[in-house]
Amino acid sequence: MEVLERLIGDIALPKMVRVRQRFADDHVADVAAAVVEGIEAPAIAERIRPGMSVAIAVGSRGLADLPTLVAATVKALKAAGAEPFIVPAMGSHGGATAEGQALLLNGMGVTEGAVGAPIRSSMETVSLGNLPNGLPVLMDRHAMEADGIVVINRVKAHTSFSAPIESGLAKMITIGLGKQDGAASCHAMGFAHMAGNVVDMARVKLETCKILFGVATVENGYDRICRVEVVPAEAILTREPELLKESKARMPRIMFDPLDVLVVDKMGKEFSGTGMDPNITGRATTSLVQSRLSVTRMVVLDLTAKGGGNATGIGLADATTRKLYEKIDLVATYANHITSTVMSGCKIPMILNSDRMAIMACIRTANVMDLSTLRLVRVPNTLHIGEIQISEALLPDARANPDIEILSEPEAMVFDAAGDFAELEAAH
Repeated sequence: MEVLERLIGDIALPKMVRVRQRFADDHVADVAAAVVEGIEAPAIAERIRPGMSVAIAVGSRGLADLPTLVAATVKALKAAGAEPFIVPAMGSHGGATAEGQALLLNGMGVTEGAVGAPIRSSMETVSLGNLPNGLPVLMDRHAMEADGIVVINRVKAHTSFSAPIESGLAKMITIGLGKQDGAASCHAMGFAHMAGNVVDMARVKLETCKILFGVATVENGYDRICRVEVVPAEAILTREPELLKESKARMPRIMFDPLDVLVVDKMGKEFSGTGMDPNITGRATTSLVQSRLSVTRMVVLDLTAKGGGNATGIGLADATTRKLYEKIDLVATYANHITSTVMSGCKIPMILNSDRMAIMACIRTANVMDLSTLRLVRVPNTLHIGEIQISEALLPDARANPDIEILSEPEAMVFDAAGDFAELEAAH
């Protein structure tokens, strides 16, 4: 590492300024009540019969208020006389094992004690036939054996393709409830065909399985739920595109473009399917995502514990730290990429011993001749970008934008004795 330190050199790091990016912040005041109200609506309530078993599909994404959403769904179903249980609906996540998927739910606060329903985790599937293109359509066995199925998911932009239906209820039905084998089937032809396969497989399941309804959410720029909508099964494929439009309009963004260096404190599955959302960073594993941000160098400093070591998307960074690298579970990470058939996201970037060295390596290679002009942004993760840090050179941009509030004077970057940052607080 001494050689690398010499090659990187003693770079003068920029002073940083804390700023607040303002996004629309209207949100649902009582999420649980909104879920119960939606399920009690006559068009939904009439689908629930006393004594029926209902599988509630819950994924591995970091949905806002996920335990609340699940608990409220369980409560409403029980009030109608049903007997609900939870099934992990997360494709290949959790190392593609039943135990790993149950652990992911546990890590997100979805436990039997917290939500009031047991968890039945299995990777077994039932075949529903094949699409005309030959791809098999598969369904979680526990869900298939239930008298009814309910799907809970957030509707938002996908991280690898753009289409009228991206990440939401249909994708949860197709990939989440397809488990490892079903997810692999949907991904088999690559992301160029993903949009069509997600919808076609979801349509088969909606027509042949006992799906009752979906609980869809839309989140605002501060990771708060601004819409809860209970969608009848037969309306999912027509309603979801409208919810996606609303979601994209509410999506936060980094309001500084272009950037020489983007520093992401933490990556993880609870923030994005690719660990760091390409719609925020401008870095995607496919050319099918159109991003608004241009970034020369990106560094990610750490990996959250909730994803069980899954570092899917690490390959989008140019540099990382040894502490992150040592947390990677290669089996969980590779399972995700083998299933998706996109290999670029699991490549290991340059590994440096500390936050300071990793950031300096990116600055050193960003081809900025005058470091006083360095355009650098630091974010806690790609889900919470309301309060971020910017380099001093970006102050003119901040002052010119009415949606940005300057919170501090320029301050030197502070590292501990090991060369690491104190954690940047993720403001909600």
